[in-house]
Amino acid sequence: MPRNSRTRTTGAPPIHSRFQAWGVNHAQALVFSLGRLYRNPFTAALTLTVIAIALALPAGLWLALKNLQAAGGEWDHGAQLSVFVADSVSEDALRMLAGRIQSMDTVESARAITREEALVEFRALSGFGEALDLLDHNPLPALVLVTPAADHQGPARVQALSAELEALEEVTQAQVDLQWVQRLQAILEMTRRGVALVAVLLGLGVLLVVGNTIRLDILNRRREIEVAKLVGATDGFIRRPFLYGGLWLGLFGGLLALIIVGVGLALLNGPVQQLAALYGSDFRLEGPGLAGALALLGLAVALGLGGSWIAVGRHLKDIEPR
Repeated sequence: MPRNSRTRTTGAPPIHSRFQAWGVNHAQALVFSLGRLYRNPFTAALTLTVIAIALALPAGLWLALKNLQAAGGEWDHGAQLSVFVADSVSEDALRMLAGRIQSMDTVESARAITREEALVEFRALSGFGEALDLLDHNPLPALVLVTPAADHQGPARVQALSAELEALEEVTQAQVDLQWVQRLQAILEMTRRGVALVAVLLGLGVLLVVGNTIRLDILNRRREIEVAKLVGATDGFIRRPFLYGGLWLGLFGGLLALIIVGVGLALLNGPVQQLAALYGSDFRLEGPGLAGALALLGLAVALGLGGSWIAVGRHLKDIEPR
């Protein structure tokens, strides 16, 4: 019988070796794409500046809206109802009415104001004290000043509470000025939509800027790409450094945008604090915070990768070795 011989077989390399080679290729492409930005500082600086401005503008508008909402956060929570009662209601009945209203689940507080108290307050605040002295009777009605509960401060709920109070027998009128609250909400909603529209348009602008930059890089390296394809390089191998180039553009553009936003906040915070102090407030501008900064960087990287992917997919397939 012939002796058993040990045959040598060839097969695919181990999985860990393939994974290691894949990681090395990606690391090389990552460093190579960063080196190309370093070797073209003027072009890279122009591109990054355009990207940063396009990202900083909607980010700044979003922060302005956020701070405006913080500054006016208590405006739409300060609605009060003036519940006027009939002249025939005595002071004791007025205070009992205030107690009944206070016990309602939709009411935070209810304060009874008699006709005399209303006259004293009006005299102190209106500046018509001498004119009031000429009157032979007190023209002001008694009322209950009602503050809705915290979860019933919206315009619709305040209106419902006003109608409920106005239906009481002793009440002649329940008045609340919600027009300014509704106007504020309408302005904020319009501003939100405007910021969203600007963000979408400038996001498309970032895609175009990155895509055009990668397109020019592809055209400048056309010969190199043709040679790479001749020696067997795959489209994925050729595409990789361009995608990482878009990633770097997005990342550095996002970082520069954060710097621009931070400088803008630093310049405006002083005057804003001085203005707030005149109104007895300690309000100060808020920055994007860690979550906002990471969201901006993530969006910038996504736009950079998206723009480079579009450019590479569009132009790389047109380059074939002759």
